[in-house]
Amino acid sequence: MNDSVKITEDERPRARDIGIHIGVFSPGKYNAITDVKGVLVGHCTLIQGHGPLTPGKGPIRTGVTAILPHDGNMFKQKVPAASFVFNGFGKSIGLHQVNELGNLETPILLTNTLNAPIVADALIEWMMKENPEIGIDTCTVNPVVGEINDGFLNDIQGRHVKKEHVFEALTTAQSGQIKEGAVGAGTGSSCMGWKSGIGTSSRVLPQDLGGFTVGVLVLTNFDGLLTVNGAPVGRKLGHIPFKDPGGSVMVITATDAPLYQRHLLRVAKRAVLGLARTGFYGSNGSGDFFIAFSTATTIPHEPTDVTLQGVAMTNDALSSLFLATVETTEEAVINSILKAETTVGRDGNISEAVDIQKLVRILRDYSIE
Repeated sequence: MNDSVKITEDERPRARDIGIHIGVFSPGKYNAITDVKGVLVGHCTLIQGHGPLTPGKGPIRTGVTAILPHDGNMFKQKVPAASFVFNGFGKSIGLHQVNELGNLETPILLTNTLNAPIVADALIEWMMKENPEIGIDTCTVNPVVGEINDGFLNDIQGRHVKKEHVFEALTTAQSGQIKEGAVGAGTGSSCMGWKSGIGTSSRVLPQDLGGFTVGVLVLTNFDGLLTVNGAPVGRKLGHIPFKDPGGSVMVITATDAPLYQRHLLRVAKRAVLGLARTGFYGSNGSGDFFIAFSTATTIPHEPTDVTLQGVAMTNDALSSLFLATVETTEEAVINSILKAETTVGRDGNISEAVDIQKLVRILRDYSIE
C-alpha cells in the first residue's frame, strides 16, 4: 500500500483504488451489484437550501434509489426473493409478502424513513401504469420499499421525495458502473461517525464453484466502530460507538445462482456477517433489513406450469455463495464511506468524509492490503 494517495473531493476512491482487497474471491467487471446480468440501478438526488431547519421546507438532503432485477415487466415476470430482519426498528414496506410467496414483483426502492409511504404510493402508480389490470382483472401489487433516517442532515418532516423523483430513479436506472456515496437514498446518511450513503461490490465464483456472480448494494446509516479489512480505523481516529441512539442499514443482494426463497433467505442472513466485519453491532434503534433475489429464472404472474423450473441448487453448494455475500457486503460498506463527500445539512449539521490519507496510514501501520 502506498504511503500517500492523491485524492480530491471530486474523485474519492473505492476500496480497491487505494489497495484494499477484501476477501478471497474476485470482483466482477464493475465490482457492483450490476455485475449480476440484468440488474439496473438508478438514483434521484435532492439537495436544496442551507441554514436553520424550517420543518416542511428544508434544507433538503435526501433522495431515492431504485434497484431493478431486470428491465422487463416485473409484475408479469417476478423473480425469486427473500427478506430478513436483524433488528426491526424500521419502516420498510412489503417484506412480509416477499417471504410468504417467495418472490419480488416490483423494483426495490430505498429512501428516507418518513418518505417510505409516499415512495410506495408512487411505485404502485408506476406498476399500475405498466399493468392496468392490477386491482381489476388480477390481484393487487406488493411494493417493496426500504428506508433509513436521514434527519440529522435533512428536513425529514418535509417528505420531499415525490412521485416525479421516484419515476426519475426508475427511468434512469442502468447497468454498468453506478454512483456511490452521497447520492440517491444515501444523500443524507452517515455511518459509524462519517458521511456514507450508497455502496456496492460484487464477487464472481470460480467455475468449479459454479461461476455464479453475487452483487450487493448497501444503504448505510448505522453506528459502530469502523474496521477496514481488520484494521481498527474508528478507534485510531477517535470515532467511538455508543454515542448515537441508532441508525439503519439496507442490504440488497443479487445473484444469478439458481436459488429459491429458502436458499435466498439463508444468503440474505449472511450479509449480517459482512456488516459485522466493518464494525456494525446492531444497536437498539437500528433498522437492519436484508433482501436477496435471484435472476436465474423469472416467475410468470399466471404460470402455465405447476413447477418452478431452473431453481434447483442444493444446500451443500451454498457455502461459497455465503462467503461471497459476506465479502461483498463488507466491501460495499467500505465503498459507501470512502466515496461519500463531506455534507453540510440542516442547522449547519456536518457529516464529515473520512480522511483518506489518515485511513491509508492506519492500514499501512497494520500491514493491511
